[in-house]
Amino acid sequence: MKFFIINSFRLMVYVAYIATIVVGLGLAYFNGVVHKGAFMEEVFQISGQMGQILTFVFFAVGGWVVASVVAGLIVTLLDIRDDINDRLPDARRDD
Repeated sequence: MKFFIINSFRLMVYVAYIATIVVGLGLAYFNGVVHKGAFMEEVFQISGQMGQILTFVFFAVGGWVVASVVAGLIVTLLDIRDDINDRLPDARRDD
């Protein structure tokens, strides 16, 4: 049973990581291709093909960074929960 629990936590981290990267790539496509780099044009006054490329790169790298932070937070919270469970007294003991 412990094998399935540990692997389900690992799967949760993988799914969250991949889903966050997919969302970042979706935002990159939407802002870079569909809106033709409007983000870079509004924020940094870079327009045209270079604005589209930089917008796509900005959101793609941003999605990867956010995915890494989300996965790190999940692992950290699960580790804290595991440490708390290890320190709690066994409630089933009949002393």
